[in-house]
Amino acid sequence: MPSKKIDYKTKLEYFRKMSVFLIVEFLFFAGSLIGWGIEVVWRRFFSSNNPEKKWINPGFLIGPYLPLYGFSLTILFLLSFIDVSFVENAFARKIVLFVLMAFCITLFEYIAGLIFIKGMKIKLWDYSNCRGNIQGIICPLYTVFWWILSAVYYFFIHPRILSWLAWFTNHLTFCMVIGFFYGVFTVDVVYSLNLMAKIRKFAKESKFIVRLENLQQQIRKASEENKEKIHFWLSTKSESLELKDAVEKLKEKFEFEKKKFEKQK
Repeated sequence: MPSKKIDYKTKLEYFRKMSVFLIVEFLFFAGSLIGWGIEVVWRRFFSSNNPEKKWINPGFLIGPYLPLYGFSLTILFLLSFIDVSFVENAFARKIVLFVLMAFCITLFEYIAGLIFIKGMKIKLWDYSNCRGNIQGIICPLYTVFWWILSAVYYFFIHPRILSWLAWFTNHLTFCMVIGFFYGVFTVDVVYSLNLMAKIRKFAKESKFIVRLENLQQQIRKASEENKEKIHFWLSTKSESLELKDAVEKLKEKFEFEKKKFEKQK
C-alpha cells in the first residue's frame, strides 16, 4: 500500500504539537553534524590558512560537531516562517528573506566570536585577511556564503524538514541516538572548556589573543618534527610540546612577523 503524502498543513500541525525543546534539539543536532562536515572539507581543500592541505578538526570541541552551525540551522528554520509579503515581487521576497537570514547568522557569528575573544582570549576563526572584515570575526565574503547557504537551506532542506521532524517524533530509537549525542556532547563541552580555560590563562599571562587554528598548526608541526602520532581529534595534544610553550612560541612568531611587516612599510 503506497504511503500517504503529508501535505503542508499537516506538517504545520506536527510543528505546533511538538514542543519547542524537541524541535531545537533535532535542529541543533543536525546542523552541528552537517556544519562540521562542511568545515572539514572546506579547510582541507579550499582554506588559505591550510596551505599544506591537511585534514583538520575544526572548532574547539573534540567530536564531529560545530555548535555555530547547530544554532545557525535553528535560526534559519525560525526565520523561514517570517512573513515578507510586504514585498510585492515573489523573487524579491526570496532575496529579502535570504538577506535577513545571512544578516542574522552573521550577527550571531560576530557575537559568538567576540565572546571567545573577550572572555577566553581565543580567536576560533580569523578573517583578518579578508576585505571589509570587522575585528577579523566577520567579513562581507563570508556573509555572502551565508546568503548562499540560506538559499540552499530554503529550497532544498526546509521543504523536507517538517517531515523529518514528524518522523523524528515517531521513532523512539532515533530519539535515543540523539540523547546519546547530547550526552557525549555535554562531556565534550566540559572537557573542551576546561582546556580553553588553560589556554586563556596562558594567553592572559602572555597578553596575547590566541588564534586556535594557528595553535593547532603549531602543535601539529611539533608532532611531525618529533615523529609523534598526529592527533586529529585531540588537535591541541602533543607529547613533546606543552600547551603553555605552544602559546609562547605562537606569540613569538606573531611578533616576529609583525615587526617584519612594519619594516617593509
